Amino acid sequence: MLKDLKDFKPGDPNLAALKILLNGQVGAGKSSFINSINSIFQGHVMTEAFADNARGQSFTKTYKTYTIENRSAPGSSYAFVFNDVMGLEAEEQRGTQVDDIISALKGHIKEDYPFNPVMRLSDKNLYYNKSPSRGDKVHCIVTVVAADQLAIIDDKMIEKQKRIREAATELHIPQVAVLTKVDEACPLVKKDLRTIYRSRYIKEQIERFSYKLGIPVNCIVPVKNYHNELDLNENMDILLLKALTHIVNFGNDYVRKCPYRNEETI
Repeated sequence: MLKDLKDFKPGDPNLAALKILLNGQVGAGKSSFINSINSIFQGHVMTEAFADNARGQSFTKTYKTYTIENRSAPGSSYAFVFNDVMGLEAEEQRGTQVDDIISALKGHIKEDYPFNPVMRLSDKNLYYNKSPSRGDKVHCIVTVVAADQLAIIDDKMIEKQKRIREAATELHIPQVAVLTKVDEACPLVKKDLRTIYRSRYIKEQIERFSYKLGIPVNCIVPVKNYHNELDLNENMDILLLKALTHIVNFGNDYVRKCPYRNEETI
């Protein structure tokens, strides 16, 4: 899987890289997922996208693009990038604005835009991209959700995520969900990560989230992010690479089959 991802090129020859947007509740593990993927490609544990271990407030404050460096070709990177946003919160005027995530889907948000929980990005703002290119727009959106929080997730949070999902659907943008912290949710999985697909509890959590948000079960992938590990772990890598392969395949199907579908969308 790793070699295939390293060799990957977008199906649209005009694109240098697939754009993958991560969103999710504060503390779900968006930044940790980026770090975990980067760690596998670099061969050691990385922390380029800073993550906060304490839940409560989003550590991500600005719109950031993360590339995965190709160390075999200095100065180059692999053909997919991640965009991280401020975490969602259930209450209004807390966390990132849903409208800002929708603007990001359409390519309207420029790099380093400082998210404002009480005000969405205006088309008069310096960070508003009025004429987004194909490469500025999102090719796959990933909802990151913590498995140990699904049972208590707020209905207001689900409604916000549904609004994002509906907007992505209107734009024909594929959607994947990444279920993190599976080890914290299930003692069996914590003991042996290889049992993840045999865990009844994890299966129930996947089905629960599918029912709540409407994402098909086969578009929800479980992972364990690197958190307190000092060295890479093969079982963790397999799950993470499966998730990334799923995401890249979905995004590539989109740009290959619909290369110009949303060029005029504003």
